[in-house]
Amino acid sequence: MQKLPTTTLSRATLMFPLALVLFEFSVYIGNDLVQPAMLAITRDFGVSSSWAPSSMSFYLLGGVSVAWLLGPLSDRLGRKRVLLAGVLFFVLCCLLILFTQNIQQFLVLRFLQGFGLSAISAVGYAAIQESFEERDAIKVMALMANISLLAPLLGPIFGAALIDHVSWHWGFIAIALMAGLSWFGLKYKMPTHQISYTKRSFGTVFDDFKQVYRNKRFLALTMSLPLVCGPIMLWVALSPIILVEELGLSGFEYGLAQFPVLGALILGNVLLMKIIDKYPLGKTILIGVPMMLLGGVILLVGMIWQDYLLFCLLLGMSLMSFGEGISFSILFRFALMSSEVSKGTVAAAVSMLMMSIVFIMIEASRILYAQWHIWSYSLLCFALVAIWFGFPRSAIKQLMQERKQQGQF
Repeated sequence: MQKLPTTTLSRATLMFPLALVLFEFSVYIGNDLVQPAMLAITRDFGVSSSWAPSSMSFYLLGGVSVAWLLGPLSDRLGRKRVLLAGVLFFVLCCLLILFTQNIQQFLVLRFLQGFGLSAISAVGYAAIQESFEERDAIKVMALMANISLLAPLLGPIFGAALIDHVSWHWGFIAIALMAGLSWFGLKYKMPTHQISYTKRSFGTVFDDFKQVYRNKRFLALTMSLPLVCGPIMLWVALSPIILVEELGLSGFEYGLAQFPVLGALILGNVLLMKIIDKYPLGKTILIGVPMMLLGGVILLVGMIWQDYLLFCLLLGMSLMSFGEGISFSILFRFALMSSEVSKGTVAAAVSMLMMSIVFIMIEASRILYAQWHIWSYSLLCFALVAIWFGFPRSAIKQLMQERKQQGQF
């Protein structure tokens, strides 16, 4: 695999990741803004509100379905060319959805919009890791995560405003405009690496994927990603039901409850950026995940002492969020670099495995919640983190030991 030139993080080189994170924000708020408006959308199309969750499911499914193609394609055609095409396709789909006449057409366009998720994870993230030195790449990923977290904070607010004051169509227009602006930033600020690849048939893509998925270290590190981010993903999916329907909070109180949880995630990312140069890479993971396990224990305590349920939910999830914040970006870097196969293919493999597991977790939590309510949520969050202390933790410790022997700080 050809070694690409990397650069250090500076005000000038920061413009590329800022353009990418604007597209990432557009794609993420494309879910967080649209979901609150789905009740109005189903009414417009004259169908049952039971169609509402399908918008998110089709969006995720679109992201999973095309990652296998975009990553290897970017290996051959270049990251920049494929990413720019992906942004334009996303903008086009956001505009075409304005003309849909029924829920089936709407969901087809939601599926196609989901391709943007793979453009980010399989192409954009790989470009970040290749463009910057190791620790700078992790800092950039943490910074991007912080900006992207504005989507679940602002999306529900703007989505509710769309329902009350204007048509849901304007949401997609705004998303298309933001993504279009990011296209110009990426066109002029994203570096173009001239890479010489051995000419191979596209059929060898599947051989590359087989090589990646047979790598035990890759599997251990990649499967640790949904275990670490899973509790927060479940919180985003289920917290409206838990806080509003189960605990009787108002819409305003529900919004306030998001701030300590997502704020802790932002704080964890900021702290990671501050201390990453001071400790061996991976040290914060060994601190962050045990902190997440403590958060899971607090969730269970809240289930036993119901008088403190809300307090324990917010405290436990805040600890989990903070632990994820100081862990996830490094875990992603370790997973991406665990195979010698071209990074577009590896990033696609990470994306497919991670999004598939997250999709299964969300669907499983939805089914379990219908039977056992908050108990199922608390136990599932605890179980996800507890599983990490098996083979993923062993893989991390072994990797850190190897890096120490090789003189890598």
